[in-house]
Amino acid sequence: MTVIDLRSDTVTQPTAGMRDAMACAPLGDDVYGEDPTVNTLESWLAERLGFAAALFVPTGTMSNLLGLMAHCERGDEYIVGQQAHTYKYEGGGAAVLGSIQPQPLDNQADGSVDLNQVVAAIKADDFHFARTRLLALENTMQGKVLSLDYLAAARKLTRDKGLALHLDGARLYNAAVKLGVDAREITQHFDSVSVCLSKGLGAPIGSVLCGSNELIAKARRLRKMVGGGMRQAGLLAAAGLYALEHQVERLADDHANAAFLAKGLTELGYEVEPVQTNMVYVQIGDRAEALKAFCAERGIVLSAASRLRMVTHLDVSAAQMEQVVAAFAEFASR
Repeated sequence: MTVIDLRSDTVTQPTAGMRDAMACAPLGDDVYGEDPTVNTLESWLAERLGFAAALFVPTGTMSNLLGLMAHCERGDEYIVGQQAHTYKYEGGGAAVLGSIQPQPLDNQADGSVDLNQVVAAIKADDFHFARTRLLALENTMQGKVLSLDYLAAARKLTRDKGLALHLDGARLYNAAVKLGVDAREITQHFDSVSVCLSKGLGAPIGSVLCGSNELIAKARRLRKMVGGGMRQAGLLAAAGLYALEHQVERLADDHANAAFLAKGLTELGYEVEPVQTNMVYVQIGDRAEALKAFCAERGIVLSAASRLRMVTHLDVSAAQMEQVVAAFAEFASR
């Protein structure tokens, strides 16, 4: 039975071309700055996204953590959405390891953080308060794409208020493909950007933090501190380079598969949230565990959640989306 795994786009396997690129990658010791493939990845992505420098790290969690810690000192504060990955799903690392206080705000229905609420949350310059230093956004946010106008407004706000602006761009390229723009049209608004290579892009591991020379130099020191220095890391960087060069445009296929899945489930009577990119959210309620077990018997791997998230990626096909719709139809008829 062929498995259809919709839990996340992190479950992808390297393609044959990616494996070949990894096998042939020239290598060196990256802690010494001598891995040519890592250096190529860092300079390639920094240039294309409009930054002076970049840093290759093992995970998106580490990339975001280094970005927050490079922007903020102990006792500083960053403003962030309640549902943002940096706040909710990264183990409280900014607070635990960086002594950075999060100031979470509600995410709006479109994935944004209300900029009027951001202004209201900025602390006065008073020793009673943590110093507000940074606004962190996420794009895509639960599959939703932040508009370019919103990003421009966030950029103006942070400049006016003396804040830095960081982007958790774990799915940056999904956003760019959906908007039909070069990714730089998004990243131009930010002081730092974390790009994940191991989600929709399909690399087995790795993220890249982009920013100024000063910020990346600080992040490189912090990377060593938290154990993120790798040696012949070009094996992994080669996969990321291959993904960026060969597997960006095909993200549109994932978006189309998600739209097909959402349409099919809606026609069956399921409550499905509007789909923009590669995430489909369905209200399942107290049937989540039963649905998970039912689908598992048919080779479909789901999470068990009342608000079920299904994520399309390069290892699932349009034909398999038809199988998923059929399984949901069978489950509904029980």
